Amino acid sequence: MKNESDQERADRNFVELLQGARVAVTGVQVLFAFLLTVPFSPGFSKLDLADRWLFYAALVSAAVASICYIAPTAQHRVLFRQGRKETLVRRSNNYGIVGALALAISMATATMLVIDYLFGPALAWTTAGILAALALWTWFGQAALNRSEKDQSSGGSSVSSSARSRE
Repeated sequence: MKNESDQERADRNFVELLQGARVAVTGVQVLFAFLLTVPFSPGFSKLDLADRWLFYAALVSAAVASICYIAPTAQHRVLFRQGRKETLVRRSNNYGIVGALALAISMATATMLVIDYLFGPALAWTTAGILAALALWTWFGQAALNRSEKDQSSGGSSVSSSARSRE
């Protein structure tokens, strides 16, 4: 917004970050809750060591994603009225990126575990690789490409601080 103060911009950016996190948090929490129940199912004992490590990666990365997506709200409570909204916005953006990476890992490894159990390792590795590539491209690759295109169209310089502040 053109006529907003630094504080208004920080407030708007923080609200936008939280809205984006709300979309991901529900999926992460459902995945995490499901993964927490898996070891108590009868078929879990049939998993070999490699599949148990896949499960470990899926569970831990879902926990990391949950922590990252919840962190901005928790930190907002701790930093309430401390005048650190801009710091919180930058930090929350970083948590969102790490949370999305952790979610991609959890989704790929959980899917790999199930497909390996059902069909074997070849299809499991192929499917997990495709899913990981799709998540990385749609969540990060396209956006990074758009950023580099914008940088090139502005004469190779990075986005100015005034243009960045309007985001």
